[in-house]
Amino acid sequence: MQLNSSVWDIFNATLVFLAGILIAIQLAKSFNVPQRRSVIIYFWHTIFCFAYVQYVIAYGGDAIGYYEAALYLNIDYSFGTNAVRLLVYFLFSVFGLSFLASFLVFNIIGFIGLLAFDGSLRAATWGKSINIRRFATLLVFMPSVSFWSSAIGKDAISFMATGLALWAALDFRRRKLIMIVAVIVMLVVRPHMAGLMVIAICVSMVLQTKVSFAQRTLVGGMALASAAWLVPFALNYSGLGSTDVAINLAAYVEKRQGYNQEGGGGIDISGMSLPMQLFTYLFQPLPFEATDLFSLAASLDNVVLLVLVVLGGLEMLKRRKNAMRVTSENRVFLWVYLLSASLLLAVTTANLGIAVRQKWMFAPMLIFLFVSVIGRPRQHVAEQHPTVLDRGHVQTSFDLNRKQKR
Repeated sequence: MQLNSSVWDIFNATLVFLAGILIAIQLAKSFNVPQRRSVIIYFWHTIFCFAYVQYVIAYGGDAIGYYEAALYLNIDYSFGTNAVRLLVYFLFSVFGLSFLASFLVFNIIGFIGLLAFDGSLRAATWGKSINIRRFATLLVFMPSVSFWSSAIGKDAISFMATGLALWAALDFRRRKLIMIVAVIVMLVVRPHMAGLMVIAICVSMVLQTKVSFAQRTLVGGMALASAAWLVPFALNYSGLGSTDVAINLAAYVEKRQGYNQEGGGGIDISGMSLPMQLFTYLFQPLPFEATDLFSLAASLDNVVLLVLVVLGGLEMLKRRKNAMRVTSENRVFLWVYLLSASLLLAVTTANLGIAVRQKWMFAPMLIFLFVSVIGRPRQHVAEQHPTVLDRGHVQTSFDLNRKQKR
């Protein structure tokens, strides 16, 4: 695969890169991120985009298949893989974008998810100690997050949907439209994950106590209606939607556990207990299991995630019920989506290479939930903005503080 074949290819790749800078500047305010920080995150994300391009040229990858299918219009109109091919075809046929320029478009898509993720963690750590905020920044700049979300493929799009869903969950009453966009975007590439999002929305609306019964009924009814169509569609997409779902599900899990066991990342999860499957999916490979540079980088990220879960878990045990009050009222949505997504993927993924990529469809929720309970806002912050502790509406307090500074 040739990166650029003409001066025009270089020119349009440069235009896409510069457009990404403008988008970073414009979206910074939307996610309560300083413009300078937003641009730095964009440059960081783009570094991994170029690294990914070099990787697929040297070793091959799905990104080349997506682009070549678009060149020859080898596309069926459907969700998932073909939706990505259709998007690449649009970029090539309408704008004449080269392979590198198309990569940079997906890099921008993944960056939007990363920016929403950063804005969410800034809200969760607002008013806390500098060390906790630095730790949150470290989580945003983990290589695995930017690497897998910077390439042509489903991962960049699904990560953007995940980041937007997390951001919307912080203030669902004012960000319903963002949540709808997140579900639709996820539906395009991962219908089964969009189904889990809708189920999580339904559960959170039913258990919601801070809005009126009429609002709960209206929004909950709309979510249930969406689930009534989306969940069967997702089951059919996954090959489960026929007469006996239980039998099909058992067969599907057994079949998926045998997939992709060949190669360096292949493992046999069929004989593992559920907790071990979850641990393997979330935290392996560890550094002593790394076999090359890429698995070593992934293993270091996994260590950071493991440390976060341990620290956050201990803090939850200390606070117990009070720990559930430090974030917004849609914590239920985050937990339901996190648990359902992690269970589904952990029991059906037998390749650590795939797990390293796909866990970023729910890992931002995991990180936010555990970061949000570590540490406490400084005392003067709690006195000035009691909503931080009383209502857990961190984002509102963050906005109020910005207005006071003006």
